[in-house]
Amino acid sequence: MIKSVFFDLDDTLLWDERSVEEAFHTTCLLAKEKYGVDPVQLEEAVRKEARALYSSYETYPFTTMIGINPFEGLWANFLEGEAAEFRLLQGLAPTYRRESWTRGLQALGINDPEFGQILAETFPAERRKRPYVYEETFHVLDQLKGKYQLLLLTNGSPDLQNEKLAGVPEIAPYFDEIVISGNFGKGKPDIALFEYALGLLNLSKDEVIMVGDKLTTDIMGASRVGMKSVWINRNGLERNPEITPTYEIKHLQELMGILEEGK
Repeated sequence: MIKSVFFDLDDTLLWDERSVEEAFHTTCLLAKEKYGVDPVQLEEAVRKEARALYSSYETYPFTTMIGINPFEGLWANFLEGEAAEFRLLQGLAPTYRRESWTRGLQALGINDPEFGQILAETFPAERRKRPYVYEETFHVLDQLKGKYQLLLLTNGSPDLQNEKLAGVPEIAPYFDEIVISGNFGKGKPDIALFEYALGLLNLSKDEVIMVGDKLTTDIMGASRVGMKSVWINRNGLERNPEITPTYEIKHLQELMGILEEGK
Protein backbone atom coordinates (compact mmCIF):
# COMPACT_ATOMS: atom_id res chain seq x y z
CA MET A 1 0.00 0.00 0.00
CA ILE A 2 1.33 3.42 -0.99
CA LYS A 3 1.81 5.67 2.04
CA SER A 4 4.10 8.32 0.57
CA VAL A 5 4.73 10.17 -2.68
CA PHE A 6 8.22 11.41 -3.52
CA PHE A 7 8.23 14.34 -5.95
CA ASP A 8 10.97 15.76 -8.09
CA LEU A 9 10.93 19.59 -8.23
CA ASP A 10 12.24 21.00 -11.51
CA ASP A 11 9.95 20.41 -14.48
CA THR A 12 7.72 18.20 -12.33
CA LEU A 13 6.18 20.79 -9.99
CA LEU A 14 8.08 23.91 -11.05
CA TRP A 15 8.15 24.78 -14.77
CA ASP A 16 11.89 25.44 -14.76
CA GLU A 17 12.36 24.89 -18.49
CA ARG A 18 10.00 27.78 -19.28
CA SER A 19 11.72 30.01 -16.74
CA VAL A 20 15.13 29.39 -18.31
CA GLU A 21 13.91 29.76 -21.89
CA GLU A 22 12.23 33.09 -21.18
CA ALA A 23 15.28 34.39 -19.32
CA PHE A 24 17.49 33.46 -22.27
CA HIS A 25 15.11 35.08 -24.74
CA THR A 26 14.84 38.34 -22.80
CA THR A 27 18.60 38.54 -22.29
CA CYS A 28 19.37 37.77 -25.93
CA LEU A 29 16.99 40.51 -27.05
CA LEU A 30 19.45 43.02 -25.56
CA ALA A 31 22.04 41.77 -28.03
CA LYS A 32 19.55 42.08 -30.85
CA GLU A 33 18.91 45.69 -29.89
CA LYS A 34 22.63 46.50 -29.67
CA TYR A 35 24.09 44.42 -32.50
CA GLY A 36 21.14 43.15 -34.54
CA VAL A 37 21.96 39.50 -33.82
CA ASP A 38 19.38 36.73 -34.04
CA PRO A 39 18.43 36.03 -30.39
CA VAL A 40 17.78 32.37 -31.15
CA GLN A 41 21.27 31.94 -32.65
CA LEU A 42 22.84 33.70 -29.68
CA GLU A 43 21.01 31.49 -27.21
CA GLU A 44 22.21 28.39 -29.06
CA ALA A 45 25.77 29.73 -29.07
CA VAL A 46 25.74 30.60 -25.37
CA ARG A 47 24.27 27.24 -24.43
CA LYS A 48 27.01 25.50 -26.46
CA GLU A 49 29.79 27.58 -24.92
CA ALA A 50 28.35 27.16 -21.42
CA ARG A 51 28.25 23.37 -21.77
CA ALA A 52 31.85 23.28 -23.01
CA LEU A 53 33.15 25.56 -20.26
CA TYR A 54 31.19 23.77 -17.55
CA SER A 55 32.57 20.39 -18.53
CA SER A 56 36.14 21.75 -18.58
CA TYR A 57 36.20 22.66 -14.87
CA GLU A 58 37.57 20.38 -12.17
CA THR A 59 34.16 20.61 -10.51
CA TYR A 60 32.42 18.87 -13.41
CA PRO A 61 32.40 15.32 -11.93
CA PHE A 62 30.89 16.76 -8.74
CA THR A 63 28.21 18.81 -10.51
CA THR A 64 27.32 15.76 -12.60
CA MET A 65 27.00 13.59 -9.49
CA ILE A 66 24.91 16.17 -7.60
CA GLY A 67 22.82 16.98 -10.68
CA ILE A 68 23.57 20.68 -11.32
CA ASN A 69 23.28 21.50 -15.01
CA PRO A 70 25.27 24.17 -16.91
CA PHE A 71 22.34 26.55 -17.17
CA GLU A 72 21.74 26.49 -13.43
CA GLY A 73 25.38 27.50 -13.20
CA LEU A 74 24.54 30.63 -15.19
CA TRP A 75 22.51 31.98 -12.25
CA ALA A 76 23.51 30.00 -9.16
CA ASN A 77 25.71 31.59 -6.49
CA PHE A 78 26.71 28.31 -4.75
CA LEU A 79 26.70 29.93 -1.30
CA GLU A 80 25.50 26.86 0.61
CA GLY A 81 26.51 23.21 0.86
CA GLU A 82 29.28 21.72 2.98
CA ALA A 83 31.24 20.04 0.16
CA ALA A 84 34.48 21.82 -0.74
CA GLU A 85 33.42 21.79 -4.38
CA PHE A 86 30.72 24.36 -3.64
CA ARG A 87 33.40 26.86 -2.62
CA LEU A 88 35.21 26.19 -5.87
CA LEU A 89 31.97 26.71 -7.78
CA GLN A 90 31.32 29.91 -5.87
CA GLY A 91 34.68 31.22 -7.05
CA LEU A 92 34.22 30.02 -10.63
CA ALA A 93 30.67 31.27 -11.11
CA PRO A 94 31.34 34.93 -12.05
CA THR A 95 33.98 33.98 -14.62
CA TYR A 96 31.87 31.14 -15.95
CA ARG A 97 28.89 33.41 -16.52
CA ARG A 98 30.94 36.16 -18.15
CA GLU A 99 32.88 33.78 -20.40
CA SER A 100 29.78 31.86 -21.50
CA TRP A 101 28.09 35.02 -22.74
CA THR A 102 31.26 36.62 -24.12
CA ARG A 103 32.17 33.50 -26.08
CA GLY A 104 28.60 33.17 -27.29
CA LEU A 105 28.84 36.67 -28.73
CA GLN A 106 32.23 35.86 -30.24
CA ALA A 107 30.74 32.83 -31.98
CA LEU A 108 28.47 35.29 -33.83
CA GLY A 109 31.39 37.58 -34.70
CA ILE A 110 31.01 40.10 -31.85
CA ASN A 111 33.99 40.78 -29.61
CA ASP A 112 32.64 42.81 -26.70
CA PRO A 113 33.59 41.41 -23.25
CA GLU A 114 32.02 44.37 -21.47
CA PHE A 115 28.68 43.63 -23.09
CA GLY A 116 29.22 39.96 -22.30
CA GLN A 117 29.43 40.93 -18.65
CA ILE A 118 26.18 42.90 -18.91
CA LEU A 119 24.41 39.88 -20.41
CA ALA A 120 25.95 37.63 -17.74
CA GLU A 121 24.39 39.84 -15.06
CA THR A 122 21.08 40.20 -16.88
CA PHE A 123 20.36 36.49 -17.25
CA PRO A 124 20.29 35.68 -13.50
CA ALA A 125 18.08 38.69 -12.82
CA GLU A 126 15.65 37.68 -15.56
CA ARG A 127 15.57 34.06 -14.35
CA ARG A 128 14.78 35.16 -10.81
CA LYS A 129 11.76 37.09 -12.06
CA ARG A 130 10.20 33.91 -13.45
CA PRO A 131 9.26 31.32 -10.79
CA TYR A 132 6.72 29.43 -12.91
CA VAL A 133 4.58 26.59 -11.58
CA TYR A 134 2.48 24.17 -13.61
CA GLU A 135 -1.19 25.02 -13.33
CA GLU A 136 -2.04 21.59 -11.87
CA THR A 137 0.72 21.55 -9.21
CA PHE A 138 -1.25 22.98 -6.28
CA HIS A 139 -4.47 21.21 -7.25
CA VAL A 140 -2.71 17.84 -7.03
CA LEU A 141 -0.78 18.68 -3.86
CA ASP A 142 -4.03 19.80 -2.22
CA GLN A 143 -5.56 16.40 -2.96
CA LEU A 144 -2.55 14.54 -1.56
CA LYS A 145 -1.83 16.56 1.58
CA GLY A 146 -3.02 14.75 4.67
CA LYS A 147 -3.61 11.49 2.83
CA TYR A 148 0.03 10.69 2.01
CA GLN A 149 3.38 11.62 3.44
CA LEU A 150 4.99 13.92 0.90
CA LEU A 151 8.72 14.21 0.31
CA LEU A 152 10.49 16.49 -2.16
CA LEU A 153 13.59 14.86 -3.64
CA THR A 154 15.51 17.31 -5.79
CA ASN A 155 18.95 17.37 -7.37
CA GLY A 156 20.91 20.58 -7.21
CA SER A 157 22.85 23.19 -5.29
CA PRO A 158 21.24 23.81 -1.87
CA ASP A 159 21.07 27.59 -2.17
CA LEU A 160 19.64 27.47 -5.70
CA GLN A 161 16.99 24.86 -4.91
CA ASN A 162 16.02 26.76 -1.76
CA GLU A 163 15.85 29.94 -3.80
CA LYS A 164 13.53 28.25 -6.31
CA LEU A 165 11.30 27.16 -3.43
CA ALA A 166 11.39 30.65 -1.93
CA GLY A 167 10.24 32.00 -5.30
CA VAL A 168 7.05 29.94 -4.91
CA PRO A 169 6.66 29.91 -1.11
CA GLU A 170 3.37 27.99 -1.22
CA ILE A 171 5.12 24.73 -2.26
CA ALA A 172 7.39 23.88 0.69
CA PRO A 173 4.64 23.66 3.39
CA TYR A 174 3.06 20.72 1.55
CA PHE A 175 6.10 18.54 2.23
CA ASP A 176 6.98 16.55 5.33
CA GLU A 177 10.61 16.41 4.20
CA ILE A 178 12.69 18.24 1.58
CA VAL A 179 15.86 16.50 0.45
CA ILE A 180 18.37 18.36 -1.74
CA SER A 181 21.17 16.30 -3.29
CA GLY A 182 23.79 18.99 -2.65
CA ASN A 183 23.20 18.65 1.09
CA PHE A 184 23.34 14.86 1.00
CA GLY A 185 26.46 14.62 -1.15
CA LYS A 186 25.07 12.43 -3.92
CA GLY A 187 22.29 13.00 -6.45
CA LYS A 188 19.60 11.00 -8.17
CA PRO A 189 19.84 8.25 -9.42
CA ASP A 190 22.21 7.16 -6.62
CA ILE A 191 20.56 4.47 -4.50
CA ALA A 192 21.97 5.96 -1.29
CA LEU A 193 19.95 9.15 -1.75
CA PHE A 194 16.70 7.22 -2.18
CA GLU A 195 17.48 5.00 0.82
CA TYR A 196 18.20 8.10 2.90
CA ALA A 197 14.84 9.60 1.89
CA LEU A 198 13.04 6.37 2.80
CA GLY A 199 14.76 6.40 6.17
CA LEU A 200 13.57 9.92 6.92
CA LEU A 201 9.96 8.72 6.70
CA ASN A 202 10.70 5.28 8.14
CA LEU A 203 9.09 3.61 5.13
CA SER A 204 9.95 0.68 2.91
CA LYS A 205 10.40 0.92 -0.86
CA ASP A 206 7.04 -0.80 -1.36
CA GLU A 207 5.21 1.97 0.49
CA VAL A 208 6.47 4.81 -1.74
CA ILE A 209 6.04 5.98 -5.32
CA MET A 210 8.42 8.41 -7.07
CA VAL A 211 7.10 11.06 -9.47
CA GLY A 212 9.47 12.85 -11.81
CA ASP A 213 10.14 14.04 -15.34
CA LYS A 214 13.62 12.61 -15.95
CA LEU A 215 14.14 8.98 -16.79
CA THR A 216 17.88 9.08 -16.08
CA THR A 217 17.53 10.45 -12.54
CA ASP A 218 14.04 10.13 -11.05
CA ILE A 219 12.94 6.91 -12.73
CA MET A 220 16.30 5.16 -12.85
CA GLY A 221 16.93 5.91 -9.18
CA ALA A 222 13.51 4.64 -8.13
CA SER A 223 14.02 1.52 -10.22
CA ARG A 224 17.41 0.82 -8.70
CA VAL A 225 16.01 0.90 -5.18
CA GLY A 226 12.94 -1.16 -6.17
CA MET A 227 10.44 1.66 -5.80
CA LYS A 228 7.43 2.23 -8.06
CA SER A 229 7.74 5.24 -10.32
CA VAL A 230 5.63 7.63 -12.37
CA TRP A 231 7.25 9.32 -15.35
CA ILE A 232 5.54 12.60 -16.18
CA ASN A 233 6.15 12.98 -19.90
CA ARG A 234 4.44 16.26 -20.77
CA ASN A 235 6.35 16.74 -24.02
CA GLY A 236 5.79 13.31 -25.55
CA LEU A 237 9.44 12.25 -25.38
CA GLU A 238 10.48 8.82 -26.60
CA ARG A 239 11.08 6.39 -23.80
CA ASN A 240 14.58 5.06 -23.25
CA PRO A 241 14.15 1.29 -23.70
CA GLU A 242 16.67 0.65 -20.93
CA ILE A 243 14.72 2.65 -18.30
CA THR A 244 11.15 1.57 -17.64
CA PRO A 245 8.85 3.53 -15.34
CA THR A 246 6.01 1.71 -13.59
CA TYR A 247 3.60 4.29 -15.01
CA GLU A 248 3.76 7.04 -17.62
CA ILE A 249 1.48 10.10 -17.55
CA LYS A 250 1.15 13.35 -19.52
CA HIS A 251 -0.58 15.43 -16.85
CA LEU A 252 0.05 15.45 -13.11
CA GLN A 253 -3.65 14.99 -12.35
CA GLU A 254 -3.37 11.46 -13.78
CA LEU A 255 -1.36 10.58 -10.67
CA MET A 256 -4.56 10.53 -8.63
CA GLY A 257 -5.98 7.61 -10.64
CA ILE A 258 -2.76 5.63 -10.18
CA LEU A 259 -2.85 6.15 -6.43
CA GLU A 260 -6.51 5.10 -6.28
CA GLU A 261 -5.61 1.87 -8.07
CA GLY A 262 -2.82 1.20 -5.58
CA LYS A 263 -5.03 1.34 -2.50
